[in-house]
Amino acid sequence: MSIRPFRDIKRRKTKVVSVGKVKVGGDNPISVQSMTNTLTTDIKSTIKQINNIAEEGADIVRVSCPDKDSTKSLKEIVKHVSIPVVADIHFHYKRAIEAADNGASCLRINPGNIGDETKIHEVLNAAKNNGCSIRIGVNAGSLEKDILEKFKEPCPEALVESAQRNIEILENKDFTNFKISVKSSDVFLSIAAYRQLSKVTDYPLHLGITEAGSFVPGSIKSSIGLGSLLMDGIGDTIRISLSDDPTQEIKIGNEILKSLGLRNRGVKIISCPSCARQAFQVIDTVKILEKKLSHIKTPITLSIIGCVVNGPGEAAMTDVGITGGGKGNNMLYLSGIQNEKVLTEDIIDKVVSEIEKKAQEFKN
Repeated sequence: MSIRPFRDIKRRKTKVVSVGKVKVGGDNPISVQSMTNTLTTDIKSTIKQINNIAEEGADIVRVSCPDKDSTKSLKEIVKHVSIPVVADIHFHYKRAIEAADNGASCLRINPGNIGDETKIHEVLNAAKNNGCSIRIGVNAGSLEKDILEKFKEPCPEALVESAQRNIEILENKDFTNFKISVKSSDVFLSIAAYRQLSKVTDYPLHLGITEAGSFVPGSIKSSIGLGSLLMDGIGDTIRISLSDDPTQEIKIGNEILKSLGLRNRGVKIISCPSCARQAFQVIDTVKILEKKLSHIKTPITLSIIGCVVNGPGEAAMTDVGITGGGKGNNMLYLSGIQNEKVLTEDIIDKVVSEIEKKAQEFKN
């Protein structure tokens, strides 16, 4: 059972590009990605972090490749991870060529920063020969000098002009397997830039509020910025940029998509904030259940409501529900129907058991 969104979001139609085995754009699911913060040359730690990110639900991961040793490390890293790796390249065209040759599925570059046309041509040839896509990564903090002089400061028009300039460079070389981002740490600037860009190109857009900050403020800024764009049907892949563990970026990214009905993965918990009416400790219960149910990847809805005021109504719309009752007798709902009473001390075990049964049932 799933709750039908009040508003169905009509996604903007874009071209489809390939990032390894992941298709981005068109009618494909909006993908979630993050970036490692280990030294890429520390191969063991980087592999471990990528696999943790993948386990959390990432579709794509990016790694920094500032030097030759980093691009060389890619060759071993890609052998031991399950999701496509994007190489983050700045300025030096040889790093891009090495990354493509060593197994990167995508290159994050600004073609205008790579050098003259000969160097750009070499990079694009390496990308084509290795089935490697490209992300044009425009950032308000690193705009071309002449564009900054023209517009005096980063603004939506400046970011879009930079993006269009880089698009033209690739198209002139007959390369179209790319996506684009126009990021800023300012929410309003980012939203305006993406909206403008979406009107002048049909290439897939990678959404992000760059350098959003620590977990709480960064999650809020990203939710506002990305949520506004996604509700307009704009966006094909997303990254939440947090000063935190990369797995937290994946959690927030997936939650944004789940809340908009754009993606269903894992258990979606609907819970009350708790109050004096609660018949059991809702907050603690939800925290424990989030951990115990994190291994479930099947889309399942769960309501945890502490009293009978809103509990039955929420439980009627979820796969599994618990509503608080008097004297420790709480009601378990399955597929929206009352099933049995559950003692407070048994809630955790009972809910976990029923969710695991639902997951198996849905798989079959």
